[in-house]
Amino acid sequence: MTVEADAMHTPARLSHWLDRLHTWRRSATWLLTVDLLTVMIAASLPWSTSATSILVVLWVIVVAPTIDWEAFVLDLAHPACALPVLFLTLAVLGTLWADGPWAVRLHGIKPVAKLLLIPFLLYHFQRTQRGAWILIAFLASCTLLMILSWIVLFFPGLKPAHTLSAGVPVKNYIDQSQEFALCAVALAYPIITFLRAKRNSLAALLIAVSLGFVVNMMFVIVSRTALVTMPIMLAVFALLHLKWRSIVIILCVASIAVGLAWATSPHLRSTTATFLGDYEIYRKRNEPTSIGLRLEFWRKSLRFFADAPVVGHGTGSTRGLFEQAAQGPAGLASSEVIGNPHNQTLNVAVQWGAIGGAILCAMWLLHLLLFRGDDLANWIGLLVVVQNIFTSLFNSHLFDFHEGWMYVVGVGVAGGMVLKARKPNSKIEARGSGPAAGTANEMSYQQRRNAVKELDIVYGSVRE
Repeated sequence: MTVEADAMHTPARLSHWLDRLHTWRRSATWLLTVDLLTVMIAASLPWSTSATSILVVLWVIVVAPTIDWEAFVLDLAHPACALPVLFLTLAVLGTLWADGPWAVRLHGIKPVAKLLLIPFLLYHFQRTQRGAWILIAFLASCTLLMILSWIVLFFPGLKPAHTLSAGVPVKNYIDQSQEFALCAVALAYPIITFLRAKRNSLAALLIAVSLGFVVNMMFVIVSRTALVTMPIMLAVFALLHLKWRSIVIILCVASIAVGLAWATSPHLRSTTATFLGDYEIYRKRNEPTSIGLRLEFWRKSLRFFADAPVVGHGTGSTRGLFEQAAQGPAGLASSEVIGNPHNQTLNVAVQWGAIGGAILCAMWLLHLLLFRGDDLANWIGLLVVVQNIFTSLFNSHLFDFHEGWMYVVGVGVAGGMVLKARKPNSKIEARGSGPAAGTANEMSYQQRRNAVKELDIVYGSVRE
């Protein structure tokens, strides 16, 4: 009788424990774990490729049980979510018409696969208040890297990893420059907000951090891509957030600062001088300089695209095409073989033709349009997309590990914060706009107060 009773109660007990598991995985503690893993991803990104990869896998495992899949599927209808999924779908289908071995075709999906996390990040950060933690973690991690960069510049023996460049503790100078440029410009928004609210001590602290990044790039090491794209990011900020008189004043001050940096930084002068010198060496001797190789890769990529303009040559086909097009003895620019033509649009167009290029441009555009508001999350998201678009003129940064994950995490976290704020039950949305919200001046004042309040919450989290 006891055995029969236990058998009857077993399904009930199992159902009870399943209900408890279901409740636990939707609990605040589990969601906090997801947020902390995202913080660790952002903090590890400037330092370690392996750590970031492991943390991303753990994040996927932990976040999956918390998802309301019916709601998630509905969220996929949002263009910001749909385009990354469509991009990955095209990469998977592209394996069907590629000519290379299947191992190469499947490996070609890997650079695009990271985009699939954007919808999950957008979904998750609509239901949590901790999006600012991730932004702070990345800034703090980059600040520590900047301090270590100065240390290892004078004491190279303290480098935690072997790198080819002085003042670069880990990874490479291109990744480091991308991080420092993003952080330096991103801090412009909270600096201006604190200055307008007369919170001068906080503004001074952030100015010091931002200048630390800039000075490091000027006097330690900087990539030429960062030199080209950083003024564009600053121009975007000025046009969006400053009055014309302020823009003129800043331009004058910036011109003086650039002149002083040029006069006092041999590294900056030598980096800039290589632009023309590299081109002349490539043009006259066909030698593989940085500028020359890019021109060679772009010229050949345009020819590959012209051979298959609609659907391209298929996923993972780039290296094979360059192998077939290699000319002359080893050591010449025309004989170089690569799987990355150092231009994101050409990289996509060679593999997936005009269809792939259209999807790429549409995704960038829709992610730009996602960040149309005037707060910290909108500014960070906009800056991440702008930086990726313009640096991708000279590199395939969306497909590169480091810069690609900067894009995925930045758009996913900031985008989730923005979408949360736009929900009808959001406090921000409830403030409304239009006649009931008062005059334009009153709205401007209220927006400034809201921005300061938001930043106080962010930096309050740091103090805690």
